[in-house]
Amino acid sequence: MPLALLALAVGAFGIGTTEFVIMGLLPEVADDLHVSIPTAGHLVSAYALGVVIGAPLLAALTSRMSRRTVLIGLMALFVAGNALSAFAPGYDSLMAARFLSGLPHGAFFGMGAVVATTMVAPERKARSVSLMFLGLTVANVVGVPAATLMGQHLGWRATFLGVSAIGLVAIASLALLIPHDHAHAPVVGLRRELAALKSLPVWLALGTTVAGFGALFSAYSYITPMLTDAAGFADGSVTLLLALFGVGATVGNLVGGRLADHSLRGTLFGGLTSLAAVLALFPLLMSTEWTAALAVVLLGVAAFVTGSPLQLMVMEKASAGPSLASSANQAAFNLANAGGAWIGGLALAAGFGATSPALAGAVLAVLGLGVAATAVTVDRRRSVPGRERVVATHVPHEAEALQH
Repeated sequence: MPLALLALAVGAFGIGTTEFVIMGLLPEVADDLHVSIPTAGHLVSAYALGVVIGAPLLAALTSRMSRRTVLIGLMALFVAGNALSAFAPGYDSLMAARFLSGLPHGAFFGMGAVVATTMVAPERKARSVSLMFLGLTVANVVGVPAATLMGQHLGWRATFLGVSAIGLVAIASLALLIPHDHAHAPVVGLRRELAALKSLPVWLALGTTVAGFGALFSAYSYITPMLTDAAGFADGSVTLLLALFGVGATVGNLVGGRLADHSLRGTLFGGLTSLAAVLALFPLLMSTEWTAALAVVLLGVAAFVTGSPLQLMVMEKASAGPSLASSANQAAFNLANAGGAWIGGLALAAGFGATSPALAGAVLAVLGLGVAATAVTVDRRRSVPGRERVVATHVPHEAEALQH
């Protein structure tokens, strides 16, 4: 694997850290800015909104630019957003800075996935994407806990300055390691990128992402009350257990990348089936502490096995213009975050019990399987040629583009 993937992973590490660290610093932020914790929680939504809006918008605006230049520019925007967060004088300005920080998130992962697949042989494309995503999963194991401790001891503003420093390291890594000959895309243009999004298979792939990762976030958003109320863990143990989820996610991401290079659809169907099974077993697994800890690890593994296959499937279906669709898939991940949390909350509010969000997630995973199966049926009817796992790295001829 080329060393340039390390540069993408460093950027992913910084983005993953800033996305999730705010959740652990809400009390400090609320106290310093004199707002309630629920009000401070809107900072999470502001970031997610930035991701959803920024992913397709920035991908569209940069469709004719060098991918290497775009990646560096996106990280510069990321650094600016986090630096502004550190120096925000009040709540409103921090909200704006968090929105700005979220703008480059989806476009970076979307563009980074396209660049990663151009630097390796066809049989290693899924692994290249999984190595970029490795930065995101490791952030949950190392970056978020470390940044949270920094914020609790040095103040929350120090955390965002630290994340800005990670962004600067990522910029230097991208400039040094991303080769020019792999970073310049053929001129695709916005029209062809938008045309690729008109394809039904693309939307079915995006729908699979929303349902599949909605299943994860339906349960993960309420993992703390499950661990404390159902499994009986003390509040102080939750941080360690969430780190175990990060370990599971890291393992699942690496395993999923390897398996997807052999069978993209097989890995996707296997991952979604495993996710549905794990979530369905949550009420049983949460009955004792050791099985609850195992459930947290298995949840991370099962969910992130599907990460690379879902990203590659969207890129494959939009091979005439993969950058915009790849970035749109990152917006779909964040829609899954918001939608899954909402559905899990409905189950909890209805009084179905502490583990009911996991059962709601199991239903969403089955729905994801249904959408993926529909995509397979559509592909067969259209008789789309080409190998399953190959992602185009060139602009097809007009006749080929129409097939997508």
